[in-house]
Amino acid sequence: MISALIASTMIGQNFKYPVTKTVDHTDTYHGITVKDPYRWLEQPISTPEVKKWADAQNKLTFDYLHKIPNSKPLLDELLHRVNYERYTVPTQRGDRTFYFHNTGLQAQDVLFVIDKPGAKPRVLLDPNTFSKDGTVALNATDFSNDGTRMLYGVSASGSDWIEWKVMDVATGKDLGTGVKWSKFGGGTINADGTGFYYLRYPEPKAGSGFVDANVDASIYFHKVGTQQSEDLLIYKDSDNPSRFLFPVVTDDKSEVLIYVSDPGSINNRLYWIKMNGVGQPQIVKLHDKDDAGYSFLGKRDGMFYFQTDLNAPNGRVIRMKPEVGAKLEEVVRSRPEAIESVSLLKSQIVVGYMKDAHAVPEVFDLNGKSLHKVKLPGLGTVSGFGSNLRDGKTYYSYVDLTTPATIYSYDAATNNAAEFRKPVMPMDTSKYVSKQVFVRSSDGKTRVPMYIVHRKDLKINGDEPTLLYAYGGFASSTNPWFSTSRTVWMDMGGIWCLANIRGGAEYGKSWHEAATKVRRQNAYDDFIACAEWLVKNNYTKPKRLAIKGESNGGLLIGAVMNQRPDLYGVCLPGVGVMDMLRFNKFTIGSAWEGDYGSPENQDEFFALYRISPYHNLRPNTIYPATLVTTADTDDRVVPAHSFKYAARLQACQAGPAPVLIRIETSAGHGGGKPIQKVMEEVRDEFSFTMHNMGVKIPAKF
Repeated sequence: MISALIASTMIGQNFKYPVTKTVDHTDTYHGITVKDPYRWLEQPISTPEVKKWADAQNKLTFDYLHKIPNSKPLLDELLHRVNYERYTVPTQRGDRTFYFHNTGLQAQDVLFVIDKPGAKPRVLLDPNTFSKDGTVALNATDFSNDGTRMLYGVSASGSDWIEWKVMDVATGKDLGTGVKWSKFGGGTINADGTGFYYLRYPEPKAGSGFVDANVDASIYFHKVGTQQSEDLLIYKDSDNPSRFLFPVVTDDKSEVLIYVSDPGSINNRLYWIKMNGVGQPQIVKLHDKDDAGYSFLGKRDGMFYFQTDLNAPNGRVIRMKPEVGAKLEEVVRSRPEAIESVSLLKSQIVVGYMKDAHAVPEVFDLNGKSLHKVKLPGLGTVSGFGSNLRDGKTYYSYVDLTTPATIYSYDAATNNAAEFRKPVMPMDTSKYVSKQVFVRSSDGKTRVPMYIVHRKDLKINGDEPTLLYAYGGFASSTNPWFSTSRTVWMDMGGIWCLANIRGGAEYGKSWHEAATKVRRQNAYDDFIACAEWLVKNNYTKPKRLAIKGESNGGLLIGAVMNQRPDLYGVCLPGVGVMDMLRFNKFTIGSAWEGDYGSPENQDEFFALYRISPYHNLRPNTIYPATLVTTADTDDRVVPAHSFKYAARLQACQAGPAPVLIRIETSAGHGGGKPIQKVMEEVRDEFSFTMHNMGVKIPAKF
């Protein structure tokens, strides 16, 4: 039976929401009947009735956004400030050096190569030539040991699907044909560039590639110059089709391993592809226990090195001989500070420790003796330290909330760092200031770090537009980063805050696990405590407090808005996981059960049901102004999550604030999005937020 839901008329607004039909669909979980009136919105967006609904929502949203005064000068300023040269940390292979560069407003970064020391850089691959609108992007790259060949993956419309190709670096010509139906950057070239290993899924049925669950993963080897139909199947677990597989290699590409993850697990097993010279390689199950997470670092002196949390919640470095049952030797012991990353150089190990959500890198020898600490200019984030087998020289990038990414060359043997590339910015970054505070969560014990950044001359009187951001999941630390768009927000009088809530890995495995499965509410309690702290400490008031998160962070925003709709003036849930009873039915969703739990387990079902943004919306409730953002070809968190959530929120809204959904076209979960599209979305979020806070956007900056 299908009924029509009468469109709600917005109080104080001169528009009506599109009429969204409802269906009498129910599911039963552990004796509980759950209504799902918008189940039909789970159909692919290419379905005529879903597309008609999405088009009507977009028309309403963009008609509203385009009427907000001064949105054009806001976009102009956002584009002006992002228009500066940007570089990535260089990668060295043989005599060649590779790096990405963007002149400022290019839709995609361009890959350059320096063929030998002293040679002039030349363009190797320009993704801006892939499509007219910049929506086809370079997804991943890998290089042969001597730098003569490059494996690269191309993705369209922000999708996770990848087509792999191999290029001759000297000529820039592709070799052979492309390989399809891979995902998640799961490709690695062999030592001499004659072939590559890749993660592959079955070819999806027409129209279902952006929705269907990803199962039956396999690892293949493709020999350059042959057809994909001739590829060699390396490994497939037919008895466990829901397991996730991922190929990795040593930095000298002499050995290939496979990460094997059980459904719903945050750990991984270690399988070794042992080459026999000819024919089918042997799969050696080096470590076949689902007992911890292992990250392969490389091979030195016949030993495999790993970063692991086995018996070490804050992480440690171990090594083992490549033999089944080999003893695990500790190299770098666990400390009170959590390990975020580890890089293996020729004769050194660079360990990226975290202290209160900022980087503290330290260098060790291959036996775990501390050599020196890398001195940093502030409380920020470090990345890089790429492997270099010739010597201990490498590169790293430093960034913080007020400092744009600066690249340094680094000699790990002498601990000498030298500024290599520092960007020239189109604004004065010295006029902004950041600080870190610590907030007690609702349990009275948990100490949650929060960064606050604003203009130095801002007079804080409790009425400032404030944007609070967080993620809090999947052991992903949210460390400080620089944003030109954030400077625009601050120059409009805004304050920007980053809450390092539980669920990430800022304090190691225990911090992550404290907000997983039935403990998920802890992340939301932390976030709410940070929002309350900002109000209590006279930074802002609820009317002027906006909250934002994306993906797992979109779930966060939906959950805390339901629990405390009185605490926020504007909510910005982006590409969020909003239906917590069906997230595991689409694409890679089943892999998230390790963090979220499974609706099939009774205790976890009740925990999920209590936090699910879609299911906890209540009719005739006053909700904050909400702009939901998603994309039509997001195959990580399918847009159905946002579609169903927005439809239900529009029906439940009893207050005057607008509830809109912005559906980006030819875009996915965020990766590979052209800079113009990125800035347009930021413009729309900022203008929506300021307008609904009653703050005028300046006509001139």
